[in-house]
Amino acid sequence: MYNEKVIDYFMNPRNVGEIGDADGVGEVGNPKCGDVMKIYLNVDEDEIIRDVKFETFGCAAAIATSSMATEMVKGRSIDEALKITNKDVAGELGGLPPQKLHCSLLAEEALRAAIQDYRRKKSGVTVSPICGGCCNACQTFEEPPFVSETSRAAG
Repeated sequence: MYNEKVIDYFMNPRNVGEIGDADGVGEVGNPKCGDVMKIYLNVDEDEIIRDVKFETFGCAAAIATSSMATEMVKGRSIDEALKITNKDVAGELGGLPPQKLHCSLLAEEALRAAIQDYRRKKSGVTVSPICGGCCNACQTFEEPPFVSETSRAAG
């Protein structure tokens, strides 16, 4: 069902754990499968992600995609990290079974939620978790960040 790279990232996950003083934390979940992902970011003054950790409760694909997503953003700028999609994550893993592609979407959404949390903290503006970016207080210039069923379940 899974290729060797997915199995490796499941059996030997990278960046597992929690960052106690994280600059941004994003948590999302999927009510249908029960997967929950939490991503922690430490960002330097130049907006480079210096450290990233994850905690995931879920299947092998959920753990592998969390691990891969953290590997993909470490050392990148916030803007570069925002460009990473679930397809990028799945592609870096060499593909996922169709019924497990939702796990890569969770990884993308958890990362975006952590970045949005970082931006909210940095701006000092308190923004509702259902912020649609309409006032740009969280510096989100896209459609509402918490619109998927996956994200709603976590909020």
